[in-house]
Amino acid sequence: MKNPRIVVVGAGAVGGVTAALLKKSGYDVTLVVRYPELAKKISTEGIHVFGKCGDFSIAMLSLAYVAELNGIYDVAFIATKGYDMPAAARGLLPFLNEDSRIVSMQNGICEDELAKIVGNQRTVGCVVGWGATLHEPGVSEMTSTGEFIIGNWEGQEYDRLREIMQMLNNIAPVKFSNNIFSELYSKLIVNSCITTLGAVSGMLLGEMLLRRKARDIFIQIIDEAMAVADAMQLDVTPYGGKLDYYKFRRKGFFSGIMRHVTILVIGFKYRKLKSSSLQSLERGKLTEVDNYNGYIYKKGLEYGVEAPVNKKLTEMVKEIEGGKRKISPMNLKEL
Repeated sequence: MKNPRIVVVGAGAVGGVTAALLKKSGYDVTLVVRYPELAKKISTEGIHVFGKCGDFSIAMLSLAYVAELNGIYDVAFIATKGYDMPAAARGLLPFLNEDSRIVSMQNGICEDELAKIVGNQRTVGCVVGWGATLHEPGVSEMTSTGEFIIGNWEGQEYDRLREIMQMLNNIAPVKFSNNIFSELYSKLIVNSCITTLGAVSGMLLGEMLLRRKARDIFIQIIDEAMAVADAMQLDVTPYGGKLDYYKFRRKGFFSGIMRHVTILVIGFKYRKLKSSSLQSLERGKLTEVDNYNGYIYKKGLEYGVEAPVNKKLTEMVKEIEGGKRKISPMNLKEL
């Protein structure tokens, strides 16, 4: 791939940092930002990123809408919210060829839906293991370091992704997986626990996980998710190489104690973490619960496995989004 043309769709926290660091590394990058005024500003004054990636501003061609693109793009990074991904993917179709690759950078699992639109061969799954915050339009902070894990949705060999890995290495270390679904599902389980419980309770992670009820629900979410994984015959990789869900589910008195100790340690280490879904709700925005707990519940239906806790959490978040339920610690008691 010589002088690849790259488009990044979405100028939020992750999309903004990704586009800026790729452009700084010398790549031909076009950024789609949704808002005409922001597109004009980034094209002339630049996008500002800071934090773990340094502190700089860099200008690049920015457009308000996908339809304004022209020509063929070799790689497209979709960094929108999960619910905006399908429209973005469909909009990209006229600007792709058979060899183009589309990288999904959403939280949760969107790759199966993406593959239905652009095809399995062009779909690339991606676990984003570093953190970022959008402070205002055009200003993103890389808040924590980490890694990427990427893999082809069809399970193709490493060589198919070598050049995309080289691109992303300018942002964070990259690992290749020939079972990217397992890696994505592993992260989805953690998000389904931490992100969604924080959204319905309104509490920071440390405060929430001090409550026995919250820890019990945390365990139930994992049990249901792993039951669904078993039905799919999916071997789930340990999250972050450390949280082994199979060991976590071991039965017995001492195993039960260790589950709660493990959750308490997570709560203490990330005690000031505020759920991204909670932040979305507080801004009057939609969440990505359909790609978290909703995904577990729907896969359970597909494979004949009940997931009542994940179903209820999905319904609760939807009720909050619709103004029919308040964010409150009392929601945990209902579970």
